[in-house]
Amino acid sequence: MDRADRAIGGCSSLAPASSRDIPPSPLPSLSPTLLNKAPFVRGSRPAAGGYGRASSRSREEQGGKEDHLDPQRQGGRQLVLVQVQPVQAPGDLGPNRVVERPKVVYNDSTKKYVLYMHIDSSNYGEAKVGVATGDSVCGSYTYRGSFQPLGFQSRDLGLFKDDDGIGYLLTEDRQNGLRIEQLSADYLSVSKSTYLWKDSVEAPAIFKRQGIYYMFGSKLTGWDPNDNVYSTATSPSGPWSAWRTFADAGSKTYTSQTNYVLPFGDGAIYMGDRWVSSNLMRSTYVWLPLSFSGTTGPARPHLKLRLPILANGAKTLSCSGCSGGTSVGYVGGSSGGSVTFSNVSSNAATRSSIRIKHLNGDSSQRFATVTVNGVSQKVAFLPTPGGTPGSSVLNVDLKSGASNTVTITTTDGTWGPDIDRIMIPNN
Repeated sequence: MDRADRAIGGCSSLAPASSRDIPPSPLPSLSPTLLNKAPFVRGSRPAAGGYGRASSRSREEQGGKEDHLDPQRQGGRQLVLVQVQPVQAPGDLGPNRVVERPKVVYNDSTKKYVLYMHIDSSNYGEAKVGVATGDSVCGSYTYRGSFQPLGFQSRDLGLFKDDDGIGYLLTEDRQNGLRIEQLSADYLSVSKSTYLWKDSVEAPAIFKRQGIYYMFGSKLTGWDPNDNVYSTATSPSGPWSAWRTFADAGSKTYTSQTNYVLPFGDGAIYMGDRWVSSNLMRSTYVWLPLSFSGTTGPARPHLKLRLPILANGAKTLSCSGCSGGTSVGYVGGSSGGSVTFSNVSSNAATRSSIRIKHLNGDSSQRFATVTVNGVSQKVAFLPTPGGTPGSSVLNVDLKSGASNTVTITTTDGTWGPDIDRIMIPNN
């Protein structure tokens, strides 16, 4: 079951139009509105492999799904979830088709929500965009057809609506690079090319702050994360700066890939996907604060790491995929092995999310009791095939300062996961 199947507040399905052609309908210029984007339900996708070196492959070429949550609606902060369900009939939305990465934007003149999505064959031989329209963000949506923007390939895509109401399609053209294309006045087609990077960058997202445009994106390393990059300009048509990283070098953007950048206060929230290619149902999201220094670009969204105290038989083990090359094993069991992180700091007394990086070589989940400042929760830790640490996340109440304590153990004699590290947001 896809994560979008499990999303709360899901909306309605996508219906085919009587014609797949997109009629031209020039309209007056548009007034500002903010972007709406949403997750989706995918069609069938190919299995991994067979497309060249992993270092030059995109996630699409390795198979699997994508689903995205990009919330922002007319100045508010309401999260809107939309489900697009494949129609079981021949055509773009039929079985054995790729339908992924939907983005929704509202057109003030037509009073329509316009949904763009990546449309493809099961072997990724078509590389097109599909377009649908609806009267509300929850649909129903009428499918208008698919095309290659200006005759070029389109795989990963995004949408951006500028302050003047002009809409842009952000699209990865595997043969040529990353493109910004201006949409027609009704947003149903592409009117002209705005800018082309000849670099191999996917997962595009544009954020605008104080007159500066920031294009965020990911290198092409398949499902594996990398150090994501950004470029800046004072106009969508450029000139754009050279690509630069915005997270700690070697962190692989904290094991994530750019999804969306949400304006928030004086900064923004970086929203990233954490893909698990061996078990895509385990894929998760990460939201991290993104701060800006002058006009030079975003500052790094720091995470803090604490070293543990071991007790009752828990011991340090070698782990090539873990931070520092070690993990803590023998957590739980009959002796109640435990690992405690003390003096964990928080900038404020707040409810926050702690991420526990772990290893679980079993075929089923393990459980452990996680106690934060005296409050305990039972947490599931899913299998981690291949020796790459996975993540379990829990919401906790932190105290201001460096007096927080996190303990991980079991209370029923079973074995918990091996622990790599815990990660606490800096803000």
